[in-house]
Amino acid sequence: MRLFFDPRQRAHAPAREFHNGGWTPYAEVPERVDAILAALGPVEAPADAGEAPILRVHDAGYIDFLKTAYDRWVAAGRAGDVIAYAWPVVRRRDVRLDRIDALAGRYTMDAVTPLTADTWTSAYWNAQTALAATGAVLAGGKAFALCRPPGHHAGADYAGGYCHLNTAAIAAQAARDAGCARVAILDIDYHHGNGTQDIFWDRGDVFYASLHADPATDFPFYWGHTDEVGEAAGEGTTLNLPLPQGTRLEGFRRAQGQALEAIARFAPDLLVVSFGADTWEGDPISKFALTTADYAVLARDIAACGWPVVTLMEGGYAVDALGANVASFLSGF
Repeated sequence: MRLFFDPRQRAHAPAREFHNGGWTPYAEVPERVDAILAALGPVEAPADAGEAPILRVHDAGYIDFLKTAYDRWVAAGRAGDVIAYAWPVVRRRDVRLDRIDALAGRYTMDAVTPLTADTWTSAYWNAQTALAATGAVLAGGKAFALCRPPGHHAGADYAGGYCHLNTAAIAAQAARDAGCARVAILDIDYHHGNGTQDIFWDRGDVFYASLHADPATDFPFYWGHTDEVGEAAGEGTTLNLPLPQGTRLEGFRRAQGQALEAIARFAPDLLVVSFGADTWEGDPISKFALTTADYAVLARDIAACGWPVVTLMEGGYAVDALGANVASFLSGF
């Protein structure tokens, strides 16, 4: 299996996030990739495919925000990382905004995703990593993209949940543009991939299936309920399978099997797997109970379906166990 990563993905390193009513150290630390690299061995650097594949998924105004937010923040006399304090939750209109505080609210969904001077650089090369891995699979190989920061909470025009560019969506759209008629995304991170769902909500050419903690109890709360199935041409191409806290292999594997059956009916030319190791029993911010050995079982079930698969890294915050968990999952392929 080919492994892709660019060291510039380490550069994004906010000092803190606002979580559960108080400041806490940022959980999505660069050391996550160090742990994975130590377990996987040599990786390939991605080629630079430019911004065009990113702009196939993300709004141009949002991309401009990611590029300029930190400089605007400093110019306004702010200290530390860019973080919003007001969000347009009722009427989110496309109005002209110049003040950085307004822009930060317009283009983010939460207070746990600050931006730094290096955020755009890391996010850009994160997208290139996903594109390189997708290209390798379309050429007939197997590939894993060590995506960092993660991506599945980022919408077309908003950041959130530690995510800035939606790597799964960028990969899926690149596959469509390369000639794949139908692409499926299987999201098996602890948290629902609200951004991925939003991006493909009304499209019938990309199927999105997600296993995740019940949003009645867990972030992102407002997405991921069972009645969310897509609209217009996309009606029926979104499948949400929320699970209770404490879910172990049996329950998770049963739900994944249900998702794989639905994907099989969709008959994709490519499967994009958004893999989060925050489903592990010791993850500090999540509450499932999968073991390291369980990941190989889940991956074997996916591999047995026979589709070309590109795997992209999402969450997983127990740094000491992260390398072993990712290696176990990849071993199943």
